[in-house]
Amino acid sequence: MSKIKMPKSAPSLDMTPMVDLAFLLVTFFILTANFRQNEAVMVKTPSSHSEKILPQNTMLITVDTGGRVFFSLDGKEVRKNLLLTMGEKYKVSFTEAEVNRFLILPQFGVPMTQLPAYIRGNEKERAAMDRASMGIPMDSVNNQLGDWIAYGWNSKKRWEAENKIPKEDGCRVAIKGDAQTDYKIIKRVIQVFQDRDLNSFQLITDMETEQIQ
Repeated sequence: MSKIKMPKSAPSLDMTPMVDLAFLLVTFFILTANFRQNEAVMVKTPSSHSEKILPQNTMLITVDTGGRVFFSLDGKEVRKNLLLTMGEKYKVSFTEAEVNRFLILPQFGVPMTQLPAYIRGNEKERAAMDRASMGIPMDSVNNQLGDWIAYGWNSKKRWEAENKIPKEDGCRVAIKGDAQTDYKIIKRVIQVFQDRDLNSFQLITDMETEQIQ
C-alpha cells in the first residue's frame, strides 16, 4: 500500500509585528533625539600625529582666523548656574525662556550685553550676530572670557562633587584654534587660563594622514 504524500507548500511568515516594531523604534529615536545645532564659527585646526580623542565633558574655547573667541561648556545644570552667575556679575537679567534656550546653544561669542538678544534670536539672526561680533572680550579692562572660564570651572567642579563624579571623568579644558590664527591670540587665551590657575588643557588638532610614497 503506497504512502499518502502530503502536498508541499512554502512556509509563510507574518511580517506585520516586525514592521510595527521597526516603526515604534524609529518613532522613539525621533522623539528622543537631540539634533545638533550649527556651530557659531567653523575653524580648520592644524594637523598633528596625536590620536588622543577629546572627551565629552569639556570646556571648549574656540578661536577663529580673525582672533575672535567663542565659549562652550557641557552640562545643562552647569550652564544654567554659570549663566545666572555671569548675569548677576554683569547686571544682565535673563528670562526663564532665555535660560532654557541658552542650555542648548552649541557655543557663543558675543559680549554679555548682547547675549540676551543672541539667545532669543533664531538661527539666521544668531548667524548674523556671529558675523558682526568681535567675540568674547578678553582684554585687561574687560576680561569676560576669564570670568566665563573661572565661573564655568567652579560650577562644573561643584556639580561633579555633588554627583560624585570620579576625578578621571571630570571636566577637561581644550582650546580649538584655526590653523591660520595669529599665535599671539592663542597665547593670550592660554594666559587667561593661567591667570585662573588652570594650567592643564588640550590643544585640538586634526589627525595628520600619512602620504603613501
